[in-house]
Amino acid sequence: MSRLQQITFPLRGEFITLDRLIKACGLANSGGQAKLMIADGLVQVDGQDELRKTAKIRAGQVVAMAGTRITVVGEGEAPAD
Repeated sequence: MSRLQQITFPLRGEFITLDRLIKACGLANSGGQAKLMIADGLVQVDGQDELRKTAKIRAGQVVAMAGTRITVVGEGEAPAD
């Protein structure tokens, strides 16, 4: 059984769109690929399926997909364990 990959993403600004977050974390090679992954129902935000490609992701939210969990933290915020 493989371990869940944990990524902590430091947010700059108020929010990042879901497709940009996936690309910024290296989970998609392009914005188009990120959008397809979201449209195919492969991405969850805070435990719920998210199909909006440009959903606004803010500090404190958790994005999960394919064995990876991304925790979004505010600028200068320490990651929560």
